[in-house]
Amino acid sequence: MKRKIIKSAARILGTVVIIVFAVWIALAQPSCRSNDASSATVSPSELRQHVETLSQRFYPRHWRNRENLGKCADYIAEQFEEAGAVVEFQPFTVDGREYRNVIGRFGVGLRPRIVVGAHYDTCGPQPGADDNASGIAVLIELAELLGNISPTSAIDVVAYTLEEPPFFRSEQMGSAIHAKSIADDKTMYRGVIVLEMVGYFKDDWGSQNHPNLLLRLMYPSRGNFIGVVSRWDQGDWVKAVKGGMKGTTELPVYSMRGPTVVPGIDFSDHQNYWKYGFKALMVTDTAFYRNEAYHSPRDTSDRLDYDRMAQVTVAVFGAIK
Repeated sequence: MKRKIIKSAARILGTVVIIVFAVWIALAQPSCRSNDASSATVSPSELRQHVETLSQRFYPRHWRNRENLGKCADYIAEQFEEAGAVVEFQPFTVDGREYRNVIGRFGVGLRPRIVVGAHYDTCGPQPGADDNASGIAVLIELAELLGNISPTSAIDVVAYTLEEPPFFRSEQMGSAIHAKSIADDKTMYRGVIVLEMVGYFKDDWGSQNHPNLLLRLMYPSRGNFIGVVSRWDQGDWVKAVKGGMKGTTELPVYSMRGPTVVPGIDFSDHQNYWKYGFKALMVTDTAFYRNEAYHSPRDTSDRLDYDRMAQVTVAVFGAIK
């Protein structure tokens, strides 16, 4: 009897292991593919300066503070111009108030085009250092790298506003405005990469949380990696971007494609491109699954890891190249 019970338990355990492994293969798309180590360099101090400018000098920058949002837009446009981009504003009106996306273009006239975006507004009167001054800082330094090469494709760097509540998931999000504006020309776009909270890293065991137990079994428990995340049907784009990022720096890169019922899969601007048929994903430090200061007054510039933010910048640059 004991032997039968042991055999039965072994079969069940084996079945569970096989199922978990199969789900991991489907979600994480593990691959040996990686890029060459990059010679590109990014200054951590420059990244910190951008984050401090947005989170301190232009504080607060939520939707009610249009003056500071305007200063953010002007600052970002100035940085894009200094990097060599052709810059334009994309103004739009919400409830009689004007807001602006900022677009910097590299490789004008080339095809196809890649969009790399990040939002610069915050959720209420918070500093928003990780969410999402970190994404904008990386976007600015990425533009600096792009300005030093001759791209073979057109690349647009786009800074969005009104990503946060009360406009999240509405047609009034800056990224929704941008996605709609390019929808008729979607065949000319290779894909979209959105930078959403890319500055918070921790090496402690247990510093990385996950939506459920199954994902805890599949992914690291240390918050020392960068994630590439999107919806289930975006697997090819996820795999391509992850493969381009891996190996460029020492920073570990993990990916996940999954259904939007998993909290966080669609929690940024990339969601607005899906309905128009664009390939779109999010590069992220996993937000509230790692950073306990998410959407709070404690999301300050001194908590970020600018050395690893520099590696994120180089990794995204490697994927684009």
